[in-house]
Amino acid sequence: AHASARPSPLRDPLLRQTWEDVAFLHWSVDPSQVARRLPPGVEVDTFDGAAWVSLVPFQMRGIGLRRGPSVPYLGAFPETNVRTYVRGPDGAPGVWFDSLDATRLLPVATARLAYGLPYMWSAMTIDRSPGRIVYRARRRWPEHRGATSLVEVLVGAVADPTDELADFLTSRWRLFSARGSGVWQAGVDHPAWPLRQGTVSRLDDEFVAAAGYDIGTRPPDVVHYAPGVPVLAGRPRRLPAQ
Repeated sequence: AHASARPSPLRDPLLRQTWEDVAFLHWSVDPSQVARRLPPGVEVDTFDGAAWVSLVPFQMRGIGLRRGPSVPYLGAFPETNVRTYVRGPDGAPGVWFDSLDATRLLPVATARLAYGLPYMWSAMTIDRSPGRIVYRARRRWPEHRGATSLVEVLVGAVADPTDELADFLTSRWRLFSARGSGVWQAGVDHPAWPLRQGTVSRLDDEFVAAAGYDIGTRPPDVVHYAPGVPVLAGRPRRLPAQ
């Protein structure tokens, strides 16, 4: 069973932001594909024996320090994440990011330093029309330069709020990362995702393969879309050595 209860609000959040027009493309994978990528102290989280990897393109808006204004230079910009699902040393569920592509070089460099997250600098666009959204990305720096991702999602009906797999994949309140020789974690807080069903009408993605996952050309097993949520991110802290 997946304990998805939202934790207490973050006591001292560092950043605030809003995630908008979020698409979730999820593939089940053998747990060994995930386990080989994780550092000591971080373990694969599974649902009915399967691990999961997700491609998550969205729009980032209004990023800034919790106690200050948004940064005008950052404005709104696209981002695309490849992520998987893990548990920390205390057993609490979280997210492990294999890559995070964004169009603004400053937050890319800052997040790589502050959080140890594998941010990449990419050229990206999001095109919207009623019931349809298209995400395009081409990586610029530093790894797998030239890798591209094209995702077109058709937005469907409101998703079943009692769907346990959807809960497993989206109710995550912690992120883990590797920085230097250590493992770090940070809390994440946001309202429950207003999920809708999604259908992928076009998919030509190299980001998941670049992250090291072998999914071949098969379509995602589960697709969701959410119009967005406001998000708070906590301060990163180093976990005790395992």
